[in-house]
Amino acid sequence: GTRIIYDRKFLMECRNSPVAKTPPSDLPDIPGVTSPNVEELKIENNHVQNCDEKVSAAGEEEQFDMDI
Repeated sequence: GTRIIYDRKFLMECRNSPVAKTPPSDLPDIPGVTSPNVEELKIENNHVQNCDEKVSAAGEEEQFDMDI
């Protein structure tokens, strides 16, 4: 077969194309592969909430407890 060889400059210009930033229209929906997994979304949401709680609690208490 025939090989198509692209130079680096052309490939670097292609990455800024709007076509390169959108997924194909006929891409199947596969959780965890082509779309976020439902469990992963729950974990991420819990992580964000936990981080927010830690930030608000950090202002009220000292960062480290010291036993002297």
